[in-house]
Amino acid sequence: MTETLSTPQRTATRLPGKALFGLFFAGFIAILTECLPAGLLPEMSVTLHANAALTGQVVTIYALATALGAIPLSRLTARWPRRNVLMVALAVVLVTNALTALSTDYTLTMVIRFVAGLGTAMVWPHLGSYAARLAPAHLQGRAVAVASAGTPIALALGVPLGTLVGSVGGWQIAFYASAVLAGLNMLWMLATLPNMPGLPTDDRFRLTKVLMIPGLRTVLFALTAYMVAHNILYTYVTDFLGYAGMSSQAGWVLFAFGVTSVLSVLVVGTHIDHHLRRLTVGSTLVFAVSALVLAVLSGVPVLVYVAVAAWGLAFGSSASLFIVAGMKATGEAAHVAQSITITVFSGSIAIGGFLGGLLIDDLGTGSITWATLVLLVAAAVAVIGGHKHAFPKGA
Repeated sequence: MTETLSTPQRTATRLPGKALFGLFFAGFIAILTECLPAGLLPEMSVTLHANAALTGQVVTIYALATALGAIPLSRLTARWPRRNVLMVALAVVLVTNALTALSTDYTLTMVIRFVAGLGTAMVWPHLGSYAARLAPAHLQGRAVAVASAGTPIALALGVPLGTLVGSVGGWQIAFYASAVLAGLNMLWMLATLPNMPGLPTDDRFRLTKVLMIPGLRTVLFALTAYMVAHNILYTYVTDFLGYAGMSSQAGWVLFAFGVTSVLSVLVVGTHIDHHLRRLTVGSTLVFAVSALVLAVLSGVPVLVYVAVAAWGLAFGSSASLFIVAGMKATGEAAHVAQSITITVFSGSIAIGGFLGGLLIDDLGTGSITWATLVLLVAAAVAVIGGHKHAFPKGA
């Protein structure tokens, strides 16, 4: 099935670059807001009078709020004009980032971060379908890839830059800067993004019925296994590098991951409309091989660099691949499927971090690579086996 939404943009022959940049930047700000504390934990811990482990929960509670809020908030705002939803969401992100910078109380900061996560819950479910409605039919996948590229770009560039800004002017400056970026994004959207009408909420699009659409559950299973695997490893990558005797090279290793993640956006964005299945299979298998190399050959630094770079290349546009797969599987119900996908995506961040911590405590740091590999094998089986509805041949 494919989306059959009728919009004036459907007669266009090129991608609406300015409008898509607004969507891309909204995703960038959402991920930046979520992950920014990860690079500022020591400084935030001092201000909030909490240890690093407790302060790190400001990331977890944000992801949890996004997971809990994606579906109900999508349904609540389904009939709103699309740009209005994003403007409200960005306004929430703007205010909560500023309040986070002002807060010196741990409990209050956790409440603020939960509200910030609810703001993001109104961003992610709309980016893919909005981008698809803006683009000509033959370029929908590319449009979704562009709109979703904010995730790897924020992880590769936004978080390190935010950490640098925080180290120079204090962690609060990084959050104030994020609030300013949200405001600029709102102004850009007002100038460039068409305010498309809301979407129907009739009985065909009930959550239980959408989940019964052939292929969607396979996509969601593969997405869960893939993203939990990634977050088990990425959350504790610095611990793993210490285990591998490469602590002093952590910055360079993460830089390699970031560079290839950005490269992935360019490669996948060019080919996603015609090679969705091949790209998804390739992404899953390349990541699995990378995990195997890290598990078996962590004592060889050059191979660790190669494996992490290959991991970045596999992961960079993985969100786009699964979002487009879900959209293709669900057709007119794609907007509902996206809210489910975002719930799974955000939940996987929290689950991956939690499981990774348990594995390290009980079995040692080396165990996270093997757990990652097992999950990726399960994801690969689902992707390769889902050739009829989820990841059809020829897609």
